[in-house]
Amino acid sequence: MTTTAAAAAAAPPALAARAREVAASPVREILALTARPEVISFAGGLPAPELFDAAGLRAAYDRVLAERPRTVLQYSTTEGDPALRAAVAARLTGRGLATDADDLVVTGGSQQGLALLATVLLEPGDVVLVESPTYLAALQCFGFAGARVVPVPTDEDGVLPDALEELVLRERPKLLYLIPDFQNPTGRTLPAERRRAVAEVAGRHGLWIAEDDPYGELRFEGDRLPWISSHEAAADRTALLGSFSKVMAPGMRLGWLRAPAALRRPCVIAKQAADLHTSTVDQAAAARYLADNDLDAHLDRVRTAYRARRDALLAGLPAVLPAGSTWNRPEGGMFVWVRLPAGQDATALLRTAITHNVAYVPGAPFYAAEPDPATLRMSFTTHTPEEISEGLRRLALSFG
Repeated sequence: MTTTAAAAAAAPPALAARAREVAASPVREILALTARPEVISFAGGLPAPELFDAAGLRAAYDRVLAERPRTVLQYSTTEGDPALRAAVAARLTGRGLATDADDLVVTGGSQQGLALLATVLLEPGDVVLVESPTYLAALQCFGFAGARVVPVPTDEDGVLPDALEELVLRERPKLLYLIPDFQNPTGRTLPAERRRAVAEVAGRHGLWIAEDDPYGELRFEGDRLPWISSHEAAADRTALLGSFSKVMAPGMRLGWLRAPAALRRPCVIAKQAADLHTSTVDQAAAARYLADNDLDAHLDRVRTAYRARRDALLAGLPAVLPAGSTWNRPEGGMFVWVRLPAGQDATALLRTAITHNVAYVPGAPFYAAEPDPATLRMSFTTHTPEEISEGLRRLALSFG
């Protein structure tokens, strides 16, 4: 082709509208900005890397590669490793949610489970109800599906059942997305009576529920609450999403989807189209790890460390935040939710904080509708209590 002809060539077709309209994650961009080792970051929802059971995981990988290399390095079924699904099913059953291995699909983290649900449930224009605020990547997922996302009014305990029912009647949503335990970004937990009420609303009015539970194993205090999935009113319409990212290692990218057959089967087909199956060797190693190790003993160590880190953050906040600020005290998970006094802008203040080598996540991107610019999320899991104290000292300089 001549230079003149090349210059006259037509431009390639435009990207799909969803690729143009769904913004990048500000959280991921903040993490990139704060990757310098001198920065103490309260921004990322990252497990503490020094608490990974690296030796146990390496032994699990070594064993499956030594014993079954031809199997674990080969393609496998879309539904997932039978041993891993059986182990997950046993843990769920032990916590009061009767589950068979065949009720589960292994996914690339719980995030893929959410993407599969959006693929098989949502048409462009369908309404999805979410907590206000909610997990940012869920908003991205629903945006790519072309859904109209409507926030449900909340208080310090989560969604308000009466407000939820009003919205269901008015909006006729296809899906309700919730994180009942130690919610991202707020750290709040939906009380048992509200879980029952949510299940009953779904049962009366016929909507699906996506119950996302990546943090439920990280409870430091208080009583474990039943999943919405365990309530009879919602048993045939709730998909429970789980993850090994917070309890084993996020780099393995392993999660699972528990759903009724009418929803699970199309999710398997959607997963076939997306990636054929989740990594065979990672699944096999996870199953081996669960067979050879006491995950609950490991989690006891993790929870003990995280509780001390939460307490260090909560103890230091009164001397750091501006007068009139409020924050919560989560019973587990990874996050504390802060609201600065009216008129403060957490996004603008972050620019100053970064100059002092400390960071957090502004709350505004987590809102599906009108954001609260005075809010911010602080993660307490990544740093030791001593590092948290130093980070708060730097943050005090930022808030001046």
